[in-house]
Amino acid sequence: MRYEPAIDVDAITAIDVHVHIEVDGHGHHSLPDDLVAAASRYFSADGPRPDLDSVADYYRDRKMAAVVFTVDAETGLGHPPISSAEIAAGAARHNDVLIPFGSVDPHRTDAADRVRALIDDGGVRGFKFHPTVQGFDPSDERWYPLYEILQDAGVVALFHTGQTGIGAGLPGGRGMRLGLSNPMLLDPVAADFPDLQIIMAHPSVPWQDEALSVATHKHNTWIDLSGWSPKYFPESLVRAANSYLKTRVLFGSDFPLLTPDRWQRDAAATTLKPEVMPGILKDNAVRLLGLAP
Repeated sequence: MRYEPAIDVDAITAIDVHVHIEVDGHGHHSLPDDLVAAASRYFSADGPRPDLDSVADYYRDRKMAAVVFTVDAETGLGHPPISSAEIAAGAARHNDVLIPFGSVDPHRTDAADRVRALIDDGGVRGFKFHPTVQGFDPSDERWYPLYEILQDAGVVALFHTGQTGIGAGLPGGRGMRLGLSNPMLLDPVAADFPDLQIIMAHPSVPWQDEALSVATHKHNTWIDLSGWSPKYFPESLVRAANSYLKTRVLFGSDFPLLTPDRWQRDAAATTLKPEVMPGILKDNAVRLLGLAP
């Protein structure tokens, strides 16, 4: 079944644009055991990893919608990913609350074919990239054919930016390179693909100013606020979200490692202005994802 959204935008309170599916219906995890344990320690989160159906129920109970995805990094991790096609099919079953993004390891020789299939057959609305975990420089022109497919299809490219809890504390960070997730590496992508909508995921610590610079200069870029409690947001990010970037900042949690409940509770204690919150929580994502009638 191909995904088509059936989200009643007026009936939901928020759209969480950053939700990981970390275990599939067969019990297979998206990451090998050592990385799951390291991420749990990093986030001080050792709770359950719900499957897609449970994620749908969780967000439906909260009257929220969620963008769901995994990360395909089989080349670097030597670990088979969760199927993005299965995620798209699951989202089609729960199309009142879920929006599927795909993920394809850029190093695959058939990466372009996989991207096209997820768009054409699965109906995915975007793709998740994690340069540090997938081990690629997003500004390298060898990846441009993939971006061209995304731009032509009108789907979103969501890139992890900033430091990561994946591999944190393991010897040598398990060989992962943080610099690949510097948001400045997305500046040439945004320049060369001006119709490709690019989300820079997370407060981009320690490169927050770089992310704000890219977003200010390239209006096809967005920032999601996932992965950090709002009480830790850099002041420059809060100032931007309150003013000159308020129409291109998006609510995201990083569920299940950070819950939307905690995110909203902590956000209420920050200096984020009440008048910008409807845009951050829902309206900006509705516009980006084309969910408005």
